[in-house]
Amino acid sequence: MGATITAILLAAAAPLPADLAEAVRAYDAAQVKGDRIALERLLADDYTLVNSGGAIETRAELIRDYTAPGFTLEPFTVEQPIEKVWANGAVMGGVALLRGTDSGKRYEARLRFADVWAKRDGRWQVIYTQASRVMGAK
Repeated sequence: MGATITAILLAAAAPLPADLAEAVRAYDAAQVKGDRIALERLLADDYTLVNSGGAIETRAELIRDYTAPGFTLEPFTVEQPIEKVWANGAVMGGVALLRGTDSGKRYEARLRFADVWAKRDGRWQVIYTQASRVMGAK
């Protein structure tokens, strides 16, 4: 039993697979840039978002929101990172302070999120995201 626990701890401390780390970096950049082509590549066709208001959004709705005229997202840092990886899947998440503009109005939201990634046909895609506001934050 001790060997199994040790193996789990070593796996948890292992660096992310390079292709997953690159996909995560590209997804964050695509959100900030409002890059429709990259978002279409990185979000699975069956993607679902449960947003911080509890509403469900589709892939098309998320892409529409991030590429809408008047919408901006400033670069952000993920705090309290969560990284869980298995053979063809991963959960990547943490807390991020998101700032930008939406329809010309400033917004700021501190969110805890989890992106579920799946490796399909040799490439990583986000298949599900859950986001919630961090209590006591704007």
